[in-house]
Amino acid sequence: MPKPDATVFVVDDDASIREALAGLIRSAGLNAETFATAQGFLARAPADVPSCLVLDVRMPGLSGLDLQSRMRELNLETPVVFITGHGDVPTTVRAMKAGALEFLTKPVLDRDLLDAIARAIERDRGIRRRQAEMGELKVRYGSLTPREREVMERVVSGLLNKQVAAELGTSIVTVKVHRGQVMQKMRAGSLADLVRMAEKLGRRRDQR
Repeated sequence: MPKPDATVFVVDDDASIREALAGLIRSAGLNAETFATAQGFLARAPADVPSCLVLDVRMPGLSGLDLQSRMRELNLETPVVFITGHGDVPTTVRAMKAGALEFLTKPVLDRDLLDAIARAIERDRGIRRRQAEMGELKVRYGSLTPREREVMERVVSGLLNKQVAAELGTSIVTVKVHRGQVMQKMRAGSLADLVRMAEKLGRRRDQR
């Protein structure tokens, strides 16, 4: 059997519910890890694979909503699917405003829960992909020399080579050389690509 490429965390103080949910999740080909308390989940190292959290609302100690708040404080972006036997509008609204992907009321239909989990894992894949892309972009930017960064900043702001040269007190030929190095190191296929990269990095002159 291939190793599951995603993990679903279940936090519920009811052991029978934890076991039932874990069995359902594993039957869908996903890895499942269960916790009886929010503190137990927080003590676990962050997952290194796409994941989501199936979370009970009412628990002793830290409630599900408390855990959601704590995760925001810790910058844990694991998507949350709430399940509860005590659903009410204010609680639902609070959870959704805080970023929960879904709020399901017990008894939860298997298909509804698995669909919500699938959406949550796909969201986490997207988050991880964007984080990896940003990390790579920062590495490329870090390889630029101080002068190359100055040239990049001006080029993506729309200045012509002669204008960049005038601002930096250098020759147009030198600016062209630096610009070529910037394009190569940043792996930009066009000026438009470079502009998009600069926007992601917050390196546009109008953003300083």
